[in-house]
Amino acid sequence: MKFRLLGAVVAATAGLTLTSSGGAVAGGDEALTRDLDAILADPGLQGADVGVTVRDANTGEVVYTRSGGRRSQVGSNLKVLTTAAALDLLGPDYKWKTELQSSGTRNGSTLNGDLVLRGTGDPTMSAQRYKALADTLKASGVTTISGALVLDDTAFDPQPYGLGWAWDDEPYSYNAETSALTLSPDAKFSAGTVVVRVRPGAATGDPVQVSVEPANDQVQIQNTATTNGDAGITVEREHGTNVIKVSGSTWVEKTALSTVKDPTGLVGSVFAKALEQNGIQVQGGVRRGAAPQGAAVLASDESMTLGQLINPLLKNSNNMLAEVLVKSAGGSFANGVNQLSRKWSGLGVDPNWVEIFDGSGMSRMDEISPDDLTSVLIKAKTKPWFGTWSASLPVAGRDGTLVNRMKGTKAEGNVQAKTGSMSGVSALSGYVTTQTGRQLVFSIAQNNLVLWFSPKTIEDKVAVRLASDGATTAATQKVESVPQQRKAPAQDRRKVPANERFDVECSWIGTC
Repeated sequence: MKFRLLGAVVAATAGLTLTSSGGAVAGGDEALTRDLDAILADPGLQGADVGVTVRDANTGEVVYTRSGGRRSQVGSNLKVLTTAAALDLLGPDYKWKTELQSSGTRNGSTLNGDLVLRGTGDPTMSAQRYKALADTLKASGVTTISGALVLDDTAFDPQPYGLGWAWDDEPYSYNAETSALTLSPDAKFSAGTVVVRVRPGAATGDPVQVSVEPANDQVQIQNTATTNGDAGITVEREHGTNVIKVSGSTWVEKTALSTVKDPTGLVGSVFAKALEQNGIQVQGGVRRGAAPQGAAVLASDESMTLGQLINPLLKNSNNMLAEVLVKSAGGSFANGVNQLSRKWSGLGVDPNWVEIFDGSGMSRMDEISPDDLTSVLIKAKTKPWFGTWSASLPVAGRDGTLVNRMKGTKAEGNVQAKTGSMSGVSALSGYVTTQTGRQLVFSIAQNNLVLWFSPKTIEDKVAVRLASDGATTAATQKVESVPQQRKAPAQDRRKVPANERFDVECSWIGTC
């Protein structure tokens, strides 16, 4: 069933002078308008839709606009709205709990009844922390469960993906399933994935050795890769299954993340193994269901706070963390978005004029305008959580998804902004301080892009120009923070090397 929410805020444009190229001037800053118009006249944007809004971060005055009120796909820039609304709705101290519960009774070392593993969506849970729950149970003296191990993921509905997500992204770590029982195998909290480790064989031509971390009985490996040269290793999960195919060749150890089908099943396998390692026997097998009302809590684990989670979410553009916020707000994508939308008006966004279907921006049905995103950036400055939130935005040339961009320019260490990348879509929204000390907010949304063109260069040029405003070299700084644009033959446009891809966040493919 399709659910819809509309909303956008039209920036106040009183006193603006429209230029012939569609930009706008506030306060008579003709030089800035001329320079931004020139940047946006790049021939690589032929046929593209580009929206730009620049406003004073304190007064809201519009400094420049070009189609700023037009709704667009903005990719991961949607996380600006999602995280701000979640902090307002859930609060920065919100935590997720994972519990062992039972309504059974103890008879010596036997628990008569079921043991329930109940999750509420903690995306930071690891195999080690699940083992710690099993260790706690063992320390309490339990060695036998007469009933079943029950997996309770009912805090979230069973819909694993957001509406409008691309099916062919299913194997990749940035497109994992969302579940109330999940785990992350790495420090970046790539929830719903496993690490596939590939080691070369003993001799040239031997099959490579493949292992999965954490160990489990849900994933099946089909290995055709060999120890022979370094043509590269491909790790890809077969659509709709837990069969992971490993192919190619290598002489060195490599690792890759792969999503799993049904994270709850993965957690069940990992936790059952942890019980077994502790000598705890489960006589009734494993099944799924809800914990009974009034069940006693035998052991529990608590996550970091939402305020702490915002940093890895925004710095690394972590989709799965964003989707957990949505489902934590309402139990499902639909209701979660509806619940978060109650906070949008306080962030300067009218729910009647946007289309939002998830929290990460992965949905091709999401639409929001640069005007809206600059409104969120301005309103966020009035919130008690602003310091934590703004410090979590990537910083140009320093960290996160901007670590390799705008180095050696006046934007380095200055621009704090959220990136956004999908095929045909690129966006950048955030804060910048000019050379005269004026703080601005800006949002750039580029849609309908051709794959050979580098939209990041356009964004960087705009941000550098804003950072340089008031300096004599304002329009002359050279931006070389992303690969130079190149026009490939039509048949090669989908074979761009990974380190030159503009259609995914660099954190998703390990290039930043």
